[in-house]
Amino acid sequence: MIRWLLWLLAGVFLGGLVHLLTILMLPQTATRDAYARLEPIVPVNAFTLVPAPEPEKAVVPFMDPAFATAVCRYDLSDGWLKLVAPLSQAYTSVTFYARNGIVYYAINDRAAGRRQVELDLVTPSQRNELPTDEEETAADRLIVESPTTKGLIVVRALIPEPGLKSMANAAVSAAQCRVQGLAQARIEG
Repeated sequence: MIRWLLWLLAGVFLGGLVHLLTILMLPQTATRDAYARLEPIVPVNAFTLVPAPEPEKAVVPFMDPAFATAVCRYDLSDGWLKLVAPLSQAYTSVTFYARNGIVYYAINDRAAGRRQVELDLVTPSQRNELPTDEEETAADRLIVESPTTKGLIVVRALIPEPGLKSMANAAVSAAQCRVQGLAQARIEG
């Protein structure tokens, strides 16, 4: 009887271990993640308005039709990015995703405290290259460090009622992510 109990316990333990490893490895083995789905329609370092989801067709699964969405597929290998995202009259959020789909930073209109979200997106090594201005304090300049050189920036604006859809689309379409730093020096020089 004890022998069967030990076999049963070992089987449950092994099954739990296989289940846990499968769940943890699944995101790394997925070939059609959000980044791959958006790659054909979103250029690098520029925002693109994502079409509203339909019941049978959506660019990315589980998109909320109550939000207008624009996406910037960034690449920090040529320099850091300057992000400017105007706020809509309703709720606005900006979310940063690493290439593997992990959210590493998010800010909304209430936390921004201004009429727009403005920040610099850098890698840890690029942070030291940022120009400093004596008149600018750390509170005036928001700097976000990306764990990867590639990823996604998603700007969402709430559509409080159907008649305001164009207002929300215009707000997220006005967002900009411009390369600064090394690429900017090559353009100017």
